[in-house]
Amino acid sequence: MSWRISCFTVFFLLTLCGLTSGSFLSDQSGVVSDGVGRRGSQSFLRLPSAEEGCEQTYGFMPCTSSAIGNLYLILVYGYLMYLAATYLSNGSELLLEILGPGIVGGLFLPVLGALPDAMLILVSGLSGSTETAQSQVSVGMGLLAGSTVMLLTVIWGSCIVVGKCDLTENSVAIDSKDTNGFNLTGSGVSTDIWTSYAGIIMAVSVIPYVIVQLPQLLNIQSGKHVVVLIALVVSVSLLIAYCLYQIFQPSVQRRRLAFAKHKHVRSGILRKLSSKGKFFIENGELREDVLRKLFTDIDSDGDGYLSHSELNALIVGIQLSDLNVDEESERVMKDFDTSRDSRVDFQEFAAGVGRWLVEARRNGAPANVDTMKHLDDFHMQTKREHDLLRDQSDEAHGGVDNPKRTSIKAVLLLLLGTVIAAAFADPLVDAVDNFSAATTIPTFFISFIALPLATNSSEAVSAIIFASRKKRRSASLTFSELYGAVTMNNVLCLSVFLALVYLRGLVWDFSSEVLVILIVCIVMGVFASVRTNFPLWTSLLAFALYPLSLAIVYVLDYIFGWT
Repeated sequence: MSWRISCFTVFFLLTLCGLTSGSFLSDQSGVVSDGVGRRGSQSFLRLPSAEEGCEQTYGFMPCTSSAIGNLYLILVYGYLMYLAATYLSNGSELLLEILGPGIVGGLFLPVLGALPDAMLILVSGLSGSTETAQSQVSVGMGLLAGSTVMLLTVIWGSCIVVGKCDLTENSVAIDSKDTNGFNLTGSGVSTDIWTSYAGIIMAVSVIPYVIVQLPQLLNIQSGKHVVVLIALVVSVSLLIAYCLYQIFQPSVQRRRLAFAKHKHVRSGILRKLSSKGKFFIENGELREDVLRKLFTDIDSDGDGYLSHSELNALIVGIQLSDLNVDEESERVMKDFDTSRDSRVDFQEFAAGVGRWLVEARRNGAPANVDTMKHLDDFHMQTKREHDLLRDQSDEAHGGVDNPKRTSIKAVLLLLLGTVIAAAFADPLVDAVDNFSAATTIPTFFISFIALPLATNSSEAVSAIIFASRKKRRSASLTFSELYGAVTMNNVLCLSVFLALVYLRGLVWDFSSEVLVILIVCIVMGVFASVRTNFPLWTSLLAFALYPLSLAIVYVLDYIFGWT
């Protein structure tokens, strides 16, 4: 922490130097002499507050019109934005430990994670005249596009590389085993089904970009301002829907996990029962003699009914790990006990087994599903579904030793990060604009490449470190967070951007930038939605999309003249 304090000290000393101003000491009429004769020099001290030709942010922040000076300011302000993002991230994690998911995990964390980007976008079009805002707003668009593209290309690919494990014949990663080196098809990562859902949500979140581009796509000159408003309403609606989904996701996830677990139990029971004989005769009807024998074997007390204790013994006998036997026994009882008398007679048992076998057929098992091999395959399928859902759900949150102290620390970190982001976003945008003017490099490319390194660095480092654990659980969480960050860019940050364009009467002229965002989000979103296993070669595709994105914007804007 001391090195951060030192950096702050150096920066504020530089700021104080900028605050210091002076004048020429020379012989002037009306100045009382101190008795010292005139020297040859006309001036002894000059401490200007800023170079001529540049405008100080807030009236006192350091500024310069030189390329080197503005590059230095970009590095300083960028580092401060990195600190802001780090403080917000750390404070959010502490708050999550105390309060758990729900409102905190679903609402506060996504918003706070996107706060530095949102601040930069806001100030890029908020200050100055309309003409100045129209010029500087390209900084905000560059940051928005650069942050999205960097997360889904450079960081996504890096997580594949550092998190790779050996792949089985079914392309499933083996946790903590990495002996294949950089084999493009033999190494990779696996994620859970919830990560696929996050990828689908990310792809859907680009809808406001499509809406706001409709006038350009249809070559309509009138009504552009109304279309911006419609896109803003849709973007805000998606933001609210996404936050609600995040809030209620834990309960939805628990229900889905419970269903998958029960499905796995049923497949295990069918596999155990099938060892007693075939369920069906040639015409497809259930064999009553086999079912009667099975029922008698389970009915240990011979009273003609299956009780909770007898179902408990049946479930224990299938030898499945990580089960709450009483809960699963209750679910099996509900499946069979249609009379709701808390016991199962033979007719209910036969009907229940028949329903389970029909469900097994619907899940891809062939007509002769009662054979041992096909029931084994069905059992393995349900096990994979259960494991995919369990991976992310098993993340446990340990207790906090000192909740009050941790709460105060979390609030202070969040306040500090917010204040830093709010204070230095505007100077950073001005420095980027001045650097662009000094070097003739378009502001979009500066903000596309440089600013995401500041606002997303802590997120990137955290994702890569977490992926390096080489486990499916950690990989799932890593990629879910990346998809979630991009989703917040597409709804929260875009909402801020669209609000600026609408309220300040700016022109929406970002066709090439939007095209790049759409290509990257849709390609990676479809990728995430159709598979949960990613061989190493997929990282090469992700890495290639980054320079391709820059090339697309350059060609469309500066060769075909889209802007």
